Amino acid sequence: MKVNIRPSVASGGRRITDRQLEVLNAVNRKGSINAAAAFLGISPPVAYRHIKELEDVIGEFVLSTSPRGSKLTECGTNILESLRSADERLSDERRFTVACSPVTEELLMSVISSTNADVDLLISNDDVNMRSLKKDEVDVVILDDPVHVFDDDSLQWQEIAQMNMIHVDKGMSYIRYRYGAQRIAFRYLDSMNKRYTIDSETLSLNDLIDSGKSFFVDEILLMRKGIRIRSSTDPSLLRHSILAVFKELTGDIEKLVSELIERNYRK
Repeated sequence: MKVNIRPSVASGGRRITDRQLEVLNAVNRKGSINAAAAFLGISPPVAYRHIKELEDVIGEFVLSTSPRGSKLTECGTNILESLRSADERLSDERRFTVACSPVTEELLMSVISSTNADVDLLISNDDVNMRSLKKDEVDVVILDDPVHVFDDDSLQWQEIAQMNMIHVDKGMSYIRYRYGAQRIAFRYLDSMNKRYTIDSETLSLNDLIDSGKSFFVDEILLMRKGIRIRSSTDPSLLRHSILAVFKELTGDIEKLVSELIERNYRK
């Protein structure tokens, strides 16, 4: 993921450093300080120090940490979104930018690598990515949850793939994964008149699996890690479309969409 944070940011006369923001962004992506440190090639204590220094400057917690991992607080999320928005406004010329979630990250990376495309790739959840599209901060969103486009006539879209979801049913208590077509999955439960509660949420796939709670997850994420889990529901009943969503069809978008469709077809 390419992250360019150009604005100089300060709070109470103290500057927030690019390294602090880089660590915060890595924790957001990887779901824990340890995983973020490994991704950045630094030790966990160093990563933790950067987060602590950031919290000291802001005066608020930016992470909520438990034995299962870490996720951004509302303050931490707002910092990343605000800085990304500011960076886009300050850029004279923004490169062709695509946003996706971890569900489709590998597919996009393979297409970008094989075509040597000059693309900036942003990785977050569907809600954040769609807000970025509507603010003209990205050119196209690869969307896991098609519910986002049902009632918005200002957007164009094209289906590039379909994916199945795995349903692990361990009782009424559910943990919600931040990625994938979760609304479609829970609407399926509603259609079956199944009683349930959503008691927690996570960015971490490992924490999801180890939670001891019921959950939904895209089958492709498990396949990438070589994890086999029997689904309590026929995965085809939880199949959802993956959409390329954009405001206007340009040549760059058309080329990307065509390659994504072809790559998925070859698989």
